Amino acid sequence: MYLRIKRLIDIVLSLIGLILLSPIFLILIIAIKLDSKGPVLFKQKRVGINKTHFNILKFRTMRIDTPQDTPTHLLGDPEQYITNMGKFLRKTSLDELPQILNIFLGQMSIIGPRPALWNQYDLIAKRDKYGANDVLPGLTGWAQINGRDEIPINVKAKLDGEYVEKLSFKMDAKCFFGTIVSVVKSDGVVEGGTGAMGNKDVPSTKENISR
Repeated sequence: MYLRIKRLIDIVLSLIGLILLSPIFLILIIAIKLDSKGPVLFKQKRVGINKTHFNILKFRTMRIDTPQDTPTHLLGDPEQYITNMGKFLRKTSLDELPQILNIFLGQMSIIGPRPALWNQYDLIAKRDKYGANDVLPGLTGWAQINGRDEIPINVKAKLDGEYVEKLSFKMDAKCFFGTIVSVVKSDGVVEGGTGAMGNKDVPSTKENISR
């Protein structure tokens, strides 16, 4: 029952967000175009509900000559590819704003496990154990307010599983307001990889670079 209510909330809030944030969208679009050559938006194939694929939308934060489909942790010096505007967008998480459209279209939810990269097979497999691939991925989620880029894959999958197990309005509200606090404090943002929390030897789960 809550899933239907959750979807209705997603539609209403994403529509309101698209309308109210349109001036900010316009400012960011102009700033990105003035800062560097290339498209404003960056599309990337991600894993959606039931392991279907969709194109996630982000504001481009990296130069167009950045190696394609290369995880950030595999780049020797990821900072060299990030544009000046991109640094601001990534630090403030404003590069994620276009995903409001993904939410409105039903490809994502406001709250849920962050959509894995299509080739992030280890994370996808571990999420299968917890049923975390069976719900809509989210703009933010339980794992994002409990470590974000710093947590290793197995911990991230477990946290995603905890979210699915406790899925409710109360849990979503906790994730929503927790995200606001995390963004303001820039908690857990690590360029070039993750896994710094608890085990530095664990392979990175950092999402592919947002060009």
